[in-house]
Amino acid sequence: MNAETTMPAWQSIAILVGRLIFAAVFLMAAVFKFMDLNATAGYIAMAGFPVPLVLAWLAAIFECLLVICFLTGAYFTEASLLAAVYVVFLAFAFHGPSHWAGNQAEFGFFVDHFTFLAGLLFAAVHGPGRILTWRRSAIG
Repeated sequence: MNAETTMPAWQSIAILVGRLIFAAVFLMAAVFKFMDLNATAGYIAMAGFPVPLVLAWLAAIFECLLVICFLTGAYFTEASLLAAVYVVFLAFAFHGPSHWAGNQAEFGFFVDHFTFLAGLLFAAVHGPGRILTWRRSAIG
């Protein structure tokens, strides 16, 4: 018997709700990108990145893959860690110190990414829980 099977129901539900929140955030981000990939590409170009339309497509596809991982629990730890790296990249690339002088709200957006980072790191360590979770079978 492991700690996960003796976990109180409220903790399992809290983990599932956290997964749903992660999935919802990345789903909204992907949907907004797909709704206007050219606008997303423009935003990426303004940040100084090359091939902005390709990057917009890659970001939207990556976010969709994260949604699948968070909803199913498949590759959950790996997805949480990749999402954490992505969130830090977004914080610095689009809301970092170079943006603060022009708009003080950017500092708040920057800090918010680190709150999200903390949740993703916590999720990566503790896993997807036992409710509605796809498990990889052990080989060997």
